[in-house]
Amino acid sequence: MRTTLEIPKTLIDEALRASHHKTKTAVIIAALEDLVRKKKIQKLKQYKGKVDLRIDLATLRKRP
Repeated sequence: MRTTLEIPKTLIDEALRASHHKTKTAVIIAALEDLVRKKKIQKLKQYKGKVDLRIDLATLRKRP
């Protein structure tokens, strides 16, 4: 999908150097993927301490 964006050249140049990606498109895709990943992790953190993870595999598998 083509989109026109106005991104400061200095920011793009710095991101290219920092990420070692070869194209502006690759830098933007990586940044968006990272943002989405961080937001998903942030949402999962709300369940910290609220989910009981003590699992007995034998019981789950109905083994004696």
